Amino acid sequence: MVDLYNVGTFNANTGFKVGYLNELEKLLEKVLPQAMLKAKPNLKLRIRTLKRDWSIIYDMRSGKNNSGLGWDEHRQLVVAEDAS
Repeated sequence: MVDLYNVGTFNANTGFKVGYLNELEKLLEKVLPQAMLKAKPNLKLRIRTLKRDWSIIYDMRSGKNNSGLGWDEHRQLVVAEDAS
């Protein structure tokens, strides 16, 4: 996906343009010919999962919806409030 973004052919203001999954499938076929990954459903579902996980981490780091969780920049680890 980084390669597709860097090339600029499939870039759009809100993400990727139509057809990027097919191009991604072709790139993966070159690198992993035995994997036989298909853009739909394999890659599309994985991208959805990554977006969801990224959203959770982003909210935690930004201080929204973190329920006492946070990031200690000095120690480089996740911190949580005591449940007392």
